[in-house]
Amino acid sequence: MAEQVTSAKAIAKTVRIAPRKVRLVLDLIRGKNVAEAASILEFTPRGASPVVGKVLKSAVANAENNFDLDGQDLVVAEAFADEGPTLKRFRPRAKGSASPINKRTSHITIVVSEKKEG
Repeated sequence: MAEQVTSAKAIAKTVRIAPRKVRLVLDLIRGKNVAEAASILEFTPRGASPVVGKVLKSAVANAENNFDLDGQDLVVAEAFADEGPTLKRFRPRAKGSASPINKRTSHITIVVSEKKEG
């Protein structure tokens, strides 16, 4: 007996936004309906909002095309940002010294699934 697939995911890797900033946006949409999450992202004035919106659209497209799920019945089941590779740079300082600058990257994952009836 084949198990019915009820979730799909999308991952954006090595996005040049710190994971801490992305998590603030992901907390707004976790557990929400996909349509509601998309409208929240559209009107959230944060730099991570457009990137998270693209990942959400990709997850919905994966669910519709790969698993024949209805896009209207999907909710954001999981949304998390893991730390990607850090670009290490240096800023010149006084008296010939230097201070480090870490340019952090994120791996953004969004999992959408069908609503649980009941």
